[in-house]
Amino acid sequence: MANTESKPASLASQLSDAPAPLYAQVKQLIIQQIKNGTWPPHHRVPSESELVEELGFSRMTINRALRELTNDGLLTRMQGVGTFVAEPKGHSALFAVNNIADEIAARGNRYHSQLIQLEREPASHETAQALELREGQEVFHSIIVHFENDLPVQLEDRYVNALLAPDYLKQDFTRLTPYAYLSKVAPLTEGEHVVEAILADPEECRLLQVDSAEPCLLIRRRTWSGQRAVSSARLLHPGSRHRLEGRFKG
Repeated sequence: MANTESKPASLASQLSDAPAPLYAQVKQLIIQQIKNGTWPPHHRVPSESELVEELGFSRMTINRALRELTNDGLLTRMQGVGTFVAEPKGHSALFAVNNIADEIAARGNRYHSQLIQLEREPASHETAQALELREGQEVFHSIIVHFENDLPVQLEDRYVNALLAPDYLKQDFTRLTPYAYLSKVAPLTEGEHVVEAILADPEECRLLQVDSAEPCLLIRRRTWSGQRAVSSARLLHPGSRHRLEGRFKG
């Protein structure tokens, strides 16, 4: 008996007949695969070479389509690994200070973290100014990568006033976040956010698993408890995986 099981249509057969630049046709084809669920989040997208062979377009055309979809946040390109369908972007409130672990759990996703550095050091001139301390005064320094469904979404580089959180170095920051700990020992009364778009340095790209050309969202955050500065943090997010939202009244 002949096998009547239908085979998935080839990508080339699904290209639109509508007149459009070739790179736009490739973009629309990929968007279609994502929207109809054929390529779910974390699905590996065929490589540039595979798409060139499958669709018969030039590498330049394929590269432009993938690059623009990455910039749009629909794809994420992990250096040396490949291109994948992105998770719908996580988001944070622009005017609030929240626990990233709670934000990820609220979206129904899995959270874990990787501790890169946790130590004491003398405050540099810049850190002393940020924490309103004397230069050279002891501070605690932590670097942590936060993951959502095994994908790094934030690199947290934080300096903490040692006088206000003396047991900071004793905490297991693979089990709780610095935010959760500091909220207990030095409850937040005031915060400051400065937001900018940057390109990450090579080490930051490695930790966040992003290409060096991917724009990143940097939040510089300072927090106070009463009249005293508690921490100064540099929070770096891959632009394709995160957005900020805010609502205000005039």
